[in-house]
Amino acid sequence: MDAVDLVLRKFDGRPHRQVTGRLLGEDEFGTWLSTPRGTVVTYHYGSRPTGRTRVDAVRLIPADGWWMAMFLAEPDPREVYCDVITPARWTGPAEITVVDLDIDLVRYRKGKRVEIEDEDEFEEHRHELGYPPEIVEGALAGSAELHEALTLDREPFASHYRKWLLAGTS
Repeated sequence: MDAVDLVLRKFDGRPHRQVTGRLLGEDEFGTWLSTPRGTVVTYHYGSRPTGRTRVDAVRLIPADGWWMAMFLAEPDPREVYCDVITPARWTGPAEITVVDLDIDLVRYRKGKRVEIEDEDEFEEHRHELGYPPEIVEGALAGSAELHEALTLDREPFASHYRKWLLAGTS
């Protein structure tokens, strides 16, 4: 399997986070990357520059979506963690770049509870970094789309991701 760098930046171009995954393939939902337990993640914020993933996961990057999803294996209490982003771009033969727009959605295994996180950070950066109207509209629409899909357990969030998670760990 081919290595692919997933690069997250902030709207002003600052690096935010980076992880290298294995390209598993593509389907009608987008590009699937595997990040097995122990994969190195580089952070450009906070007190630690690098960390390692604690559980196996697969990441879905839709071709045109304003979000990307990470599906986590047990025992993580989170089933799905989603970032609201600008649509992904292939910026090299083995590099996908997105702009992280702050809003995150998390679905927990227990009770399938869905939480929206960091809306305050989105509002702060919206003004501080000058998000144009089309970015604000895309982010809010992406967040609403995700919330509905996660709450109603629509694919690829129902069970479709499980085959990719299994492929990413074998």
